[in-house]
Amino acid sequence: MTPEPLSPLDLSFWNIESAGHPLHMGGLFVFDADSPDAAQRAAGLIAARASRTPGLNTRIRSVLFPVGGAARDVDPGFDPLNHVHLTAPVRDFLTAAGILMQQPLDRERPPWAAHVLPGADGTSFAVLFTFHHAHADGIRAASYVMSLFDGAPVPAHAARPPKSGSGLRLPGLRELPGLVRGAVTDAGRGLSIASAMVGAALDVNSSPALASRATGARRAEGAIVDLRDVKRVRETTGGTTNDVLLAVVAGGMRRWLDKRGDGSTGVRPRALVPVSLRDPSDPTASGNRLSGYLTRLPVDEPDPFARVRAVREAMERNKQAGPAGGAGAVALLADFIPPLGHRFGGRVIARSGRLFYDLLVSSVPMRGARGLTLADSRVREAYPLAPLAPGQSLAVGVTPYENHVFYGLLADAVAVPDLDLLARSIVEEAAELAAVCGG
Repeated sequence: MTPEPLSPLDLSFWNIESAGHPLHMGGLFVFDADSPDAAQRAAGLIAARASRTPGLNTRIRSVLFPVGGAARDVDPGFDPLNHVHLTAPVRDFLTAAGILMQQPLDRERPPWAAHVLPGADGTSFAVLFTFHHAHADGIRAASYVMSLFDGAPVPAHAARPPKSGSGLRLPGLRELPGLVRGAVTDAGRGLSIASAMVGAALDVNSSPALASRATGARRAEGAIVDLRDVKRVRETTGGTTNDVLLAVVAGGMRRWLDKRGDGSTGVRPRALVPVSLRDPSDPTASGNRLSGYLTRLPVDEPDPFARVRAVREAMERNKQAGPAGGAGAVALLADFIPPLGHRFGGRVIARSGRLFYDLLVSSVPMRGARGLTLADSRVREAYPLAPLAPGQSLAVGVTPYENHVFYGLLADAVAVPDLDLLARSIVEEAAELAAVCGG
């Protein structure tokens, strides 16, 4: 494999990380064990399948040119057993996942891991998959995971030969007008995004509960909502399923803040909602293909249906502007920073994220996934764990699977010691909406 240069966005994710603040995403899958040794068999199968899954053997290394850059290449010493870990039996899978999410991935090896967690009850086990955000976005990470389950075909290799003439080349005279127009267009887009970001930073209506001092401690919780209830609410209120799921987060946060005594009056936190720019016909392309929408969560709105309407209207405005405009397209600004700027300015970029958004709410689809099994054991729960940015106390992942929606919550364990209360509040919010809609 010819080394593949990291895109500016991937390079940004690689350099934002610190030893005390890892930047990886996770997926916790809970299984009904078909036998007492199911967890051990699952660990063996993951290792065997990883050895022949393209992309899982690629590492990230610094390069001499461009200065400050990095590239992916095949790790000649790749051994899946360095990435698949069988733990001692655990009583609470989500608690264990939170502790494991504190641990940075080995940056000298392909940046992923699979922790197989046998259940103390002997009837279940879980697997926590983690991927560095520079290695994969949510859809790519889901593709990797699906390739390790039973019955999955081995995907085609994601690496591509460099395009003809991809080396250093001076443009011809006929190309210059187009290049100039492109540069002017890109500069205008960058200024538009930067201007929107400044506006978002000036009008903050968040809560102290959503800020942290980046302690590095992690806690994970999960909430399970009936997908049929969500669809019933959508049919009543209009909009999309994702609009309802976002509104449930807003209502859950309102309940949570009121229960903990912080109060929700005037609170409208800025939620960054990632948007995939990945070509649907090319799900195996490496790296990140992301932009985002920035939307206010109407936590201060007492009427649950008004919250759904407010989210729907905000998301419609975002979609009309498109994923390349607005403050939510902050990820696209990475293209305007040279590699050396990412190398030495990563920590500054990391600390500035808190200025522009208050929490991440990421939807991770598992398209067509039903009846998933590993070692003949069935998946019963699937919690996405979104990366937690420095200075922020909460990240929310959302995944529909079969007849349920799974909310995966990852928080700074010091800033949010009552994450279980938020999880219960999300379930209560969804139940109340469904009840009013005749559920």
